[in-house]
Amino acid sequence: MNTVRFVRPIAARVPFQRSTLPRVVRAYSSKSFEYIQTSTPKPGVGQVTLNRPKALNALCTPLINELNEALNEFNASDETSVIVLTGSERAFAAGADIKEMAPLTFSEAYTKSFIESWSLLTTQIKKPIIAAVSGHALGGGCELAMMCDLIYCTEKANFGQPEIKLGTIPGAGGSQRLTRAIGKSKAMELILTGKSFSGAEAERWGVAARTFPTYEALMEETLKTAETIAGYSKVAVQACKEVVNKSQDLGLRDGVEFERRVFHSLFGSQDQKIGMKAFAEKTKAEWTHS
Repeated sequence: MNTVRFVRPIAARVPFQRSTLPRVVRAYSSKSFEYIQTSTPKPGVGQVTLNRPKALNALCTPLINELNEALNEFNASDETSVIVLTGSERAFAAGADIKEMAPLTFSEAYTKSFIESWSLLTTQIKKPIIAAVSGHALGGGCELAMMCDLIYCTEKANFGQPEIKLGTIPGAGGSQRLTRAIGKSKAMELILTGKSFSGAEAERWGVAARTFPTYEALMEETLKTAETIAGYSKVAVQACKEVVNKSQDLGLRDGVEFERRVFHSLFGSQDQKIGMKAFAEKTKAEWTHS
């Protein structure tokens, strides 16, 4: 039986200072990135946009390193509750950069920082990450999207795990996450044949939560959802992410026990009292995030 361990920091009483920054779209980091762009398009929402258009946002070491840095900056920021990860209308990410991967031996591929940082890219992020996927999300791009907590996509988005065509398998958790999302038989078919699947199929099979007819509609609704989530207690939002993700790792009994412990850690907190009072009085909650 798995041993359930409760991570206390989710309930830590951390003083929260309200933002004095203007609520407008602004560049998030003063650092100039080469392969990504960062912004805060809505209050409490940090956006990371993959920006390597000539290579259809193929994942290379510099891009992964910049993405990791940006995600961790947003994760540490008191101004951010939710992170949106997206690409362009043409491509979310078309996979790993074959030019970089091809010369590597098996052992080199798994000791290079590229694979290590990529496969663990989102696991240390406590805040929900929403993937907004349009165009190609193949191989590593598909895996990157599935590392996120919520996927929205266009109807014609192009997902897939084509690694079998390269004589290999998904290497960043793709087989594990895809199987958990759609079941063994369908995942086996897709991974063994290398076939891609559309955004509409992704929604029907449970890979994506919702689909949209256009890129513009995708981004509008993604940011609207992110803004809604950002309007709730940060502590409760992070707890939701933690308990839902634990459902993928634990059996039912241990998962329910873990949920109960997190629930008890939140019950009686300032934010829980504020939320209950605001709900009863039909007023807007002013969270303390503690």
